[in-house]
Formats: sequence, C-alpha cells, structure tokens
Amino acid sequence: MVSKVSVVVPIYKVEKYIHKCVDSILEQTYTNLEIILVNDGSPDNCGAIIDDYASQDSRIVVVDKENGGLSDARNAGMQYVTGEYTLFVDSDDWLEKNMIQKLVHSSLTYKADVTQSAFYYAYEDHLLYDNRFNSKNDPPSILNNKVLMAELVKNEKVKNFAWGKLYKTKIIKDLPFKKGVLFEDVYWAHKVMQRVKTYVILHEPLCYYLQRSDSIVYNYSIRNLDIIEGLKERHHFLEHHYQDLTAESYRVILQTCLIHYNLLFLNKKKDKGGLHKKEIQGYIKRNYKQFYYAVQEDNQLKRQLTLFKLHPYFNIIFLFTRKTLRKLRILPQPLGLERINL
Repeated sequence: MVSKVSVVVPIYKVEKYIHKCVDSILEQTYTNLEIILVNDGSPDNCGAIIDDYASQDSRIVVVDKENGGLSDARNAGMQYVTGEYTLFVDSDDWLEKNMIQKLVHSSLTYKADVTQSAFYYAYEDHLLYDNRFNSKNDPPSILNNKVLMAELVKNEKVKNFAWGKLYKTKIIKDLPFKKGVLFEDVYWAHKVMQRVKTYVILHEPLCYYLQRSDSIVYNYSIRNLDIIEGLKERHHFLEHHYQDLTAESYRVILQTCLIHYNLLFLNKKKDKGGLHKKEIQGYIKRNYKQFYYAVQEDNQLKRQLTLFKLHPYFNIIFLFTRKTLRKLRILPQPLGLERINL
C-alpha cells in the first residue's frame, strides 16, 4: 500500500504567493496526499482562496484558527495529520512536481527517519544553489545520528529549517513547536534529530525558498534576537546529550552573537540605550574562555573575538575594511553560491 503523506501549510498574509504554493502541492506526481491548509487568522483573502481549493480537491483539509504565529499554526495542523509521513511547506515557497515522490522513494530505499531535499534560494530574477559541499548530481548522503547532530549544529549541510524535509510522522508527532518566538525551528530541530537513526540528504534542489523583502528574515527587529536564545537552549541540550558538540555549539553561538551585535549597531533606533548590545557584550565576556577555545581552528572568528574583546567597534571596523577590500578585489571573495539567472 502506498504511504500517505500529510503536507502542513501555515498560511498568513500570503495572498500574493498562496496559489503558486498550493498549486505546486496539488500537481505532485505523488498523489496520496493529505494537504492541511492552516488559516492562521489571515486578514486578507487567503481564507476564501483555500476554501475554494478545498471545494475542488478532496485531499485538502482547511483549518481556521485565530492568529497565533507560525509555530501555533504548525501545531494546529499537526492535530489533523493522519499520514505515515509529514512534510512542512511554508506558504510562500513552492515545490518541484516530483519532490514528494523522490523523498518518499529515498526514505523507503534507505529506511530513513528523515529525508532532506536541497533547495534554491528564490529571488525575483535569479536562483541561488549552495554547491559548496555537493553538486546537484551527487548521490544521496546517508548520515547516522552522530554525524547528523554534528551537521545540524554547523547548520551548513543540514539546515535547522523544518521545511524541505520528509519526516516519519511518529518521530515528530509529540514534539510541538515553541510558540511566540522567531526562528522556532532552532528550538525544535535538535529534539527531532536526537530520535533519528538514519538521515538522507538529496542534493538535487527540489523546492524553492522565496526571499522577499517583506519577510521576517529581511526586516531586522529585536525579536530576531530569539535565535540567540534558541541556540543557548540547544546548547544546554547538547551539554546533556552530545557533550562532544559543545565546542562547535559555542562557535556557532559566538558567530551569531557577533552578527546580531553588528545588526543592532546598524539599527540603533531599535535598541534604545544599547541595552541589547550590552547584553550580548556581557554574555561574550562571561563566556570568553569557552568561546576562545571553540574558535582555535577558525582564524577569522578568532580574530573577530580578539578584536571584540578589545572593543566591539574594533571588530566592526575590521569587517567594514575587509568588505571594502573585497569590493576592490584586493582580498579574494569568499566561497559563494551558484547563481542561475531567470
């Protein structure tokens, strides 16, 4: 018997994008689907649009709820999941027609608990594909739990994103997303991956991650600091369950703290009195020894930490100077992503 796949789509203020998203799911070559469209109190016409879809396709389940955010919408959708597999799709993204078929096939072939697809960063006039580690034609990568957790912490080959992955439903059914935070996937992914014995990565990009100017990722706010709290929460988890990954975890936390310190510097009006900058600076100071040990093999980050300790603005000046020298081609460009013009 062909396994059912439940597709959970949280929907809020995406009237411009929702058709492309839902159509890409309905047109999948794998047809045994349960498509759960969660209207998270969207104030535009999304509710009417998905009701119309439901009237035309019996595989669609519409869930209407008061606005509670992405995590709350996903959690609500999970209450209706009956499939052996679950796939999360964000409502402004879209899928290749054979994505689900390939994910299910790989899951069955390798007896995988989770199967991940590569993806495109989708801009208005071009796509970007991360080819730093693998090419599109490479065979699947098979990861055991130890390698998987190490890659998750690095967030390079295995991203923290909940979307783009086919999960065995039993793995995630009792693990709700944390409500009221941004970057909710960072709070969730490690708890899921702890349960995974076999993880498969397909290097062919099968979905499109829309980069839009009105997204929460694009416009900086103090709420973006939730990612630091999520990484700290994950760090405590690693200390108890994966002690050998704590140094890499410190490295990632430091890198993220430095990035957000600089973003706060550029958005002074959003950080009244510089309280959040001071909080980051104090945190780095208190954990300086651990951070210094963690970046011994990362010369760039080691240099930034040293400069930051002398004064945070020294690091900002260093980064600005490096960026300028790269623009002038005096310094080499960092490894980039493959660009496909549309």
